[in-house]
Amino acid sequence: MAKRKQKICLVSSCGGHFMELMQLLPLVEGKDYYIVTEKNVASTGTVEKHPHHYLVQQEREGASFFFKFGWNILLSFIYFIIERPTTVITTGAGASYPTCLFARLFKRRIIYVESFAKLDSESVTGKMVYPFADYFFVQWPEMKKVYPKAIYCGSVY
Repeated sequence: MAKRKQKICLVSSCGGHFMELMQLLPLVEGKDYYIVTEKNVASTGTVEKHPHHYLVQQEREGASFFFKFGWNILLSFIYFIIERPTTVITTGAGASYPTCLFARLFKRRIIYVESFAKLDSESVTGKMVYPFADYFFVQWPEMKKVYPKAIYCGSVY
């Protein structure tokens, strides 16, 4: 059986999570990759020079969250099926969770990098992905108390 060609999905919400994700771009230089993030003013200019797909920007508050999150689940599934990644790398947050779930269901590698902003407590998405991530990185040594199986290698900045 032929080995599957490696393809990397870099996925995150917008804002700080996206800025951290962009710090990881050197890891995929020369490799087949694509980016998935929420579409907003800050992300569009940066992501346009890379292969990419957009999700709808979602906030956890308000009634529209459920509709936007539902739509993002569908979009994430479509992008996952079209692109067929072998590895998913994410810095969180909520918008990245469906892609991580699909990676888990399809037995793909998941690499999660907990937010630089988390110094001593878990993030919502980190807490949900930690049990099934293949590699879970934290950016502060104190976070090893929160996520004992995590890997500490310093910050992405």
